[in-house]
Amino acid sequence: MENIAMKLSIPQKLFTLSVLGVAAAAFSGASYAAVDADAAVALAKKSDCLKCHAIDKDKKASSFKKIAEKWKGKPDAEAKLTDALTKAPKVKQKDGTEEEHKIIATKDAGEIKNIVGWILSQ
Repeated sequence: MENIAMKLSIPQKLFTLSVLGVAAAAFSGASYAAVDADAAVALAKKSDCLKCHAIDKDKKASSFKKIAEKWKGKPDAEAKLTDALTKAPKVKQKDGTEEEHKIIATKDAGEIKNIVGWILSQ
């Protein structure tokens, strides 16, 4: 049986590798790389998210990095985080107390999707 890869030209091989790379990114956590980080941070500040959360350190609540680790690879991660940001569920703080999670300061679905993607990309 002949090796098909040996018969491909350099441009054909590069194209094949490019397609495989795009497919791998689409089915991995790298798909969150397309977020607008500046817009997400601005919305987090506007919404007082940084009062309880930090990117890589626990404060009153878990860091965004820990949240991303918790939800990594789970198919319902975006939906669950969107609910947490838009429906004010009861959440348990680091000290064991419970309170309603603040609602994000936007109704724009694109902005909400962006901040959720940003959190998951940490």
